[in-house]
Amino acid sequence: MARKFGKKLAQEGYMVITGGGPGIMQAVNEGAGSKHSFGVNILLPFEQKPNPVLAGNPRLITYKYFFNRKVAFLKEADAVALFPGGFGTLDEMMETLTLLQTGKHEPLPLVLIDEPGGTYWSRWLRFMREELLAEGYISERDFELFERVNSIDVAVDRINYFYSRYHSLRYVDKKLVIRLLSAISDASVKKLNEKFSDMLTPDGKIYLSGPLPQEEDEPELSGLPRLIMDFNLMDFGSLRNLIREINACT
Repeated sequence: MARKFGKKLAQEGYMVITGGGPGIMQAVNEGAGSKHSFGVNILLPFEQKPNPVLAGNPRLITYKYFFNRKVAFLKEADAVALFPGGFGTLDEMMETLTLLQTGKHEPLPLVLIDEPGGTYWSRWLRFMREELLAEGYISERDFELFERVNSIDVAVDRINYFYSRYHSLRYVDKKLVIRLLSAISDASVKKLNEKFSDMLTPDGKIYLSGPLPQEEDEPELSGLPRLIMDFNLMDFGSLRNLIREINACT
């Protein structure tokens, strides 16, 4: 599955980035091919060495410390996909989830991939609901931050759909500016205000706009329509859901 996933991502025009090691990481790089692969390896006293696809590749970077390796993983990422794995997989998954939950990283697709009939992520999800949610450590909205799938085609479709209209976002003077690849109707904006009113500041709203003056430092995005939002800076799970809704708007 990992090999097919890498191949399909490359066919869709994505570069892939893995930890650069063997196993599932190597399979993804094999599927994508060396020209479409990055690797962020880590110096360890055992186990980890560059896989054959990335050995000697100029897009292979080796780090001494985990913290700056994880920054490299996420800094330019447009999506994160995780297959079953060990402590490192869970560490990277929870770090990504924490950054999304707290708004320290822009929204992106976080896709958890099980094999058909697999239970790795479904059991993890059950633990999250039966322990963390039940005890009030997280909220129901936090489950909007990720998706579990058991199909490579579905995983790639979810990533593509996330960017079908949504382009990017930026904060300007406490307002959230959402850049779009295509405009939406006034009727759709009205529905968004009604459906997502609980994630707005008091008397806040969502409205259409062109680029704001503070965005002059990104001239390449000046032609994109905008939605301006008085966001409460709390409900980042709902923000992920808002992006889904924007993609479905007319």
